Amino acid sequence: MSETPTFVTHLECSETGKHYAADTLQGLSEAGKPLLVRYDLEALGKAVSKDDLVRRAPEFWRYREFLPIRKAENVVRLGEVMTPILPAPRLQSAMGCGDILIKDEGRLPTGSFKARGLALAVSMAKELGVKRMAMPTNGNAGAAMAAYCTAAGIESYVFCPEDTPQVNVREIALQGAHTYLANGYINDCGRIVGEGKEIMNWFDTSTLKEPYRIEGKKTMGLELAEQMGWDVPDVIFYPTGGGTGLIGMWKAFAELEAIGWMGSKRPRMVAVQAEGCAPIVKAFEEGSRHAEPWVDAHTIASGIRVPAAIGDFLILDAVRDSGGFAIAVDDDAINAAQEECAKTDGILLCPEGAATLAAFKKALKSGQVSKDERVMLFNCATGLKYPMPEAGGFIDLNKPVDYSAMG
Repeated sequence: MSETPTFVTHLECSETGKHYAADTLQGLSEAGKPLLVRYDLEALGKAVSKDDLVRRAPEFWRYREFLPIRKAENVVRLGEVMTPILPAPRLQSAMGCGDILIKDEGRLPTGSFKARGLALAVSMAKELGVKRMAMPTNGNAGAAMAAYCTAAGIESYVFCPEDTPQVNVREIALQGAHTYLANGYINDCGRIVGEGKEIMNWFDTSTLKEPYRIEGKKTMGLELAEQMGWDVPDVIFYPTGGGTGLIGMWKAFAELEAIGWMGSKRPRMVAVQAEGCAPIVKAFEEGSRHAEPWVDAHTIASGIRVPAAIGDFLILDAVRDSGGFAIAVDDDAINAAQEECAKTDGILLCPEGAATLAAFKKALKSGQVSKDERVMLFNCATGLKYPMPEAGGFIDLNKPVDYSAMG
């Protein structure tokens, strides 16, 4: 069996620092906190160079030395392209500000950035002999796990809140997962997964309850830095539910500095939530390290409707350590931002991505971000997977076409 270079030394409890073996199946630490993958960064830095990356395929597996897979045949691929960074010049001009850049993660398999985390999680599950996986989801993560599990030959079970968009539910089922709806929130679905572990013998792949989704999401930070010439933007606005990507990017920047590929400059990390579900924002504003579960969570941006995040303290640490902040926007602002971006620069954002634009506009107005800062917004999924307003005029071909009425 072929080996792929990896420099993993151990797993580490994010709360206590206790070490755990890297090559055995692990969930949460004994303290009930997420485990983080640690590497021999000195050896990693000697084993690969920036020039090596240039010669590799434009996919996130190009960062294989930064990832935990040991055997190349366990890598599960569905076409994990490097996603583009799109300028928004007309929006930028209209707002009278500096660079607005949009990282368009909707180009990934299953149409969202969840593919990054689940590609790694499923590949590692395959390497560690897992036969059945389960997770709660608001939509896109379940679709990604279903697709990658099917590709890996692993049975999958996915549990969704009953108001999860039907396009997501049907996508999950069509890609091979046992799919169930429950009359509750994502944390209620997570309870089903947790309580069913012993009975169903599945591996709990819930956000941050296994170590590898962070590593997959970490590739956003590696990729972004490479695309920007090993520099980073001044501010990153990130749609935050479970927060895996924000945590992962912060980890990536630290690892890149440790091997000498970038300096100490960091972007200010901004956690974006909806006003109808903003536990991280509330904890940030109150100066707390942990967030209280949000009651009566509601928002059109279902991907960030997460009432309780197990990695809350890791999200808040990254936001505070970076000099960033947490901000909430209402659904009307999300809808308006989605329409504005589509009609101004031709970029169709998903609701969660539109939340980052709405948050940027709000932060610009309040002075939390200045007009000369270089800003990166994360569009976490293709806007094509979400409902759109009815549109289109009607032409009756039984009558002469009235061109004067057009426009």
